[in-house]
Amino acid sequence: MRAVVLVGGHGTRLRPLTLDTPKQMLPIVGRPMIEHVVGHLASHGITEVVLSLGFLPDAFTDAYPDGRCAGLPLHYAVEPEPLDTAGAIGFAATHAGIHDTFLVLNGDVMTDLDVTGLIAAHRRTGAEGTIALTPVEDPSRYGVVPTDDDGRVLGFIEKPAPGDAPTNRINAGTYVLEPSVLGRIDPGRRVSVERDVFPAMAAEGTLYAVASDAYWIDTGTPETYLQANLDLLDDPGGSVVAEDASVAPGASVVGSVVMAGASIGENALVEDSIVGSGARVGASSQVVGLSVLGAGAVVADGERVDGVRRPEVT
Repeated sequence: MRAVVLVGGHGTRLRPLTLDTPKQMLPIVGRPMIEHVVGHLASHGITEVVLSLGFLPDAFTDAYPDGRCAGLPLHYAVEPEPLDTAGAIGFAATHAGIHDTFLVLNGDVMTDLDVTGLIAAHRRTGAEGTIALTPVEDPSRYGVVPTDDDGRVLGFIEKPAPGDAPTNRINAGTYVLEPSVLGRIDPGRRVSVERDVFPAMAAEGTLYAVASDAYWIDTGTPETYLQANLDLLDDPGGSVVAEDASVAPGASVVGSVVMAGASIGENALVEDSIVGSGARVGASSQVVGLSVLGAGAVVADGERVDGVRRPEVT
């Protein structure tokens, strides 16, 4: 089975880290996020990954010039213009010549989902599409997906009022789809899979869902990107510091990510924050409160930044 991985977004919530780097190319414990995603697919027998590209596609093609990532061959499908989620799926699948059951997933989600089990469930029901669901504490921030006892999706409820959600299970961003779904997507225009395609399938009774308690995190914000890095550490109180980053004597790095080429000056404190590649944190300075320093950003000696993004983003 082949998989379409959606990696074309601009990653606006992660700026300034994503001003010149797609979010799926940001490191998670020393490896680009996309390598974790593709490696997980490889462990479940996926044979090829189609990357649906849009924003800065050369970042991917330059990183994997031989067309292989985490052991799997890659097919690059570069959107000529933004086509939204369903439009991107349709374009990528057509570009790659997909005519059989295929997998789709959001490339900014880190998960231990049992993909093999999801595919097996899809085949048991004979569904046109099967989506993975994950429970969350506050479903009012998401679109919730109620199902019947057989797993058939009953509808999509976008950001229900607190306390009104019929379930706490949300769309986890991994789907098994039949090629007939592609016929539901008008080529060359913006179409949303969540707002257009899936609700229509649910109304026809052809969409099913499987809930899972597997590890799942959407890495699209500084908070969740940082958490995804820390979750992979053996040390629950540790930090991720790139091998070629430098941390001077007396400096402290706590619960943070320090990327390649960054430098932390003497007696500086970096806590619960992200220091981008090549950034410089001066001596006796403090970077705290989920501050995000973009590539090459500078914090002056003795300066304190708390909850700041540098450079500032709008």
